[in-house]
Parts: sequence; structure tokens; C-alpha cells
Amino acid sequence: MNHVLRLSACALALASFSWSAQAQNSTFSVGALTPVTGAGAPYGGGMSKAIEMALAEINTAGGAKGAKLVLASEDSQSAPQAAVLGAKKLISVSGARAVIGVWSSGESLAVIPLTNEANVLLMHASGAPALSGAPVNEKKLGFRFQATNGRFGRAFAEIAKRQGYTKPATMAFNNASGLGNTEGFAAAWKATQGKDVVASVVYEPNRPSYRSELQSVLRAKPDVIVTGSYLADTTIILREWYQSGVDTKWIIPGWAANSDLIKALGPQVTEGIISVETVSNETAPSFKHYADAAQKAGINVQGNAYAAMAYDQAIILGLAVQALGPNASGPDLAKKVHEIGSAGGTQVYTFAEGKKKLEAGGRISYIGASSALNFDEFNDVTPDFAASFIEKGQLVRKYVVKL
Repeated sequence: MNHVLRLSACALALASFSWSAQAQNSTFSVGALTPVTGAGAPYGGGMSKAIEMALAEINTAGGAKGAKLVLASEDSQSAPQAAVLGAKKLISVSGARAVIGVWSSGESLAVIPLTNEANVLLMHASGAPALSGAPVNEKKLGFRFQATNGRFGRAFAEIAKRQGYTKPATMAFNNASGLGNTEGFAAAWKATQGKDVVASVVYEPNRPSYRSELQSVLRAKPDVIVTGSYLADTTIILREWYQSGVDTKWIIPGWAANSDLIKALGPQVTEGIISVETVSNETAPSFKHYADAAQKAGINVQGNAYAAMAYDQAIILGLAVQALGPNASGPDLAKKVHEIGSAGGTQVYTFAEGKKKLEAGGRISYIGASSALNFDEFNDVTPDFAASFIEKGQLVRKYVVKL
């Protein structure tokens, strides 16, 4: 009898050891789809480093529910076609349970049908309004860590009003992001000022010149031109505008009006341009925690808000896995991400802090480095916006707009 008991105890011990070892050796695959090349290249490298940094932080803390988060990476090339190929590889070859880091609206709109079909989470920094609700995000597996184009438009309108402009015009790159920004501005301007924009032009990508489109806008004699543009086309448009000698002002999204634009055109051409970009959650402990590590990793903390967004994506995903385990379904993980990214729980600012609270059985609310999150019903966030003016070749933040 004692012999039988000893065998049973041994079997139980082996089973327990086997289960424990299996839990410790289990993995959760995370797919990073970042714009290492193309229009998003100034941000993609930092986004990739931030994701790597976040996963290292999670794994150093013992993983999420005993699972190690493993990374598979693809370059989206800032292009929808390449993003689709990258997403397919991440999902079907690498077994990614979430695709994170996606930058532009065109990429996200192209990828989300694939992630929806596979019941995989999509975390992105895209502005297109279509990414909010049905039919595109009907399954609510998509999470936006950037402001919507509509929110950007409201920020543009507030800045134009604050600067005393009365006759704005718009120029938009013909894609979801460009159109969304300028349409959002025009709607907000109409709602707050009771006026339409004086001119509106949509232009096609990859053109050597935008002189005819620019002249069409300038004929309306606007006192400011608001753009939905990228770096390459903005560089051409501003060079041709400066050569025209026409006096007007510019409000341009921060991903186009950045240090690379100043390098390309020089301080004389870019003087006075207003660059509008979302601001990270700079007063939160999570931002300090992120910024300290990001600087050591060589990430441009002040010049790359997208890196903080990518970091938050990985951290909140890790917290959801910690709460539910690595075998949880995509829809269940999405519900948990929404809960952790919403108010109502104990506020936490790091993965380790959140893990400890979850292990104690409490509900948590992760306050991000990029924003406080507070996901709305569409899994969208509302960050603050910085109005930075180019002065003598430098971007100088003048004020912050809160919506």
C-alpha cells in the first residue's frame, strides 16, 4: 500500500512538474508591423525598438501568466500592399495573436479584414474614422492609440481660431488619412465658425510637382492652408509655394512638419509653419518610466510620439494576457484590453505593477505613456495636441490643445 502511495505521489509530483514546466515554457506570439521604410520611416525604427523594449520588460517580470511574449517583425513599408503581405506572414507563419505598431490609415484599413477573420487583435496609430465602428471594426478587435482624423481636425480648427485666421483653405493627399484630416478640419471650422473653407484641393501621390493644385488654392487668397499630407509631398508643395512668393501661413500634421522637413527645405522656407501633433502623457509616471528606458534604447522620446504608442500597445496586451492567460481567445483578450484601458480600476503605470495587482485579484486601469487611454465605445482615445511653431530652424512648442 505504501509502495502504491509512493507511486501515486510520484506521479502527482511529475504531473505537477510537467504542468509547471509547460506553463513556464509557453509562449504568446506578438506580431510587430511597423513602417521601417517609406513615409513612416522617421518613426518606424523607434516604434520597433519600443515594442522590443516593452516585451523585454514583460518577460523580465516573469512573462504574462507564465508565458513568454515572443516577437515576430515585418516592415509595412508604409504601404497597404506591403502591410497586407506582412500581416499575412505574421498571422499564418508566425502565429501572431495580435498585430501591433501599424502606422498609417491605409495600412490599417488594408490589414484589419485579415485580423478580423483570424480573430487577432489589431493595435494601430491610424486616424481614419472608418476604423472606429461597423463594418470595419464591428468585432471590436481593433484599438486606436492615436487621435482620429476628426479629433485632429478639431485641433487644427482650434489652433486656426486661436491664431486669428479667418480664411482657411485645405490641401489633402488622396488617401484615408489625408482626406480625413482636412475633412475633419472643414467640418470643425464650419461647426465653430459658421463658415466654409475658401478652397479645398485633393492631390494624387507620387507627383513631381503640385504647382497647379497649389495655384488653385492660392487663387482663393487664404490666410492659412491646412494640410493632410506626408513628408515627401509636403516638401514639394512648400518649395513651390515659396518660389511663388505668395504670403500665406501653414498648419501641417506633425508627421509631415518635422525636423526632416526643416532639413530638406531649410529654416527660411519653413519659418512660421505650425506643426500639430499629439502629445504623450508627459506628467504620468508611466511616461517617465518609458522615457528613461527609451532614451537608453536610443529612441527619440520628444520627436517620436508613435514610439510611446507602440510601447503602450505591447504593455496593455501583456496585461490582458496576464489577466486571462496565453490561450484566451482574441475576442476575450479584446474585451480585457478595453477594460484595462478604461477607468474604474486601480490605476497602474507599469507592467510589473499591473501584474502584481492582477495576481492579487484586483481590477486595474493602465494609464499609458502615450495617453491616459480611456478607450471609448469604439476603442479610440483622445490625446492632447501640441501646437509647435518652426522658428529659426527649430520646432518650438507654444501651447497644448485639449479637446
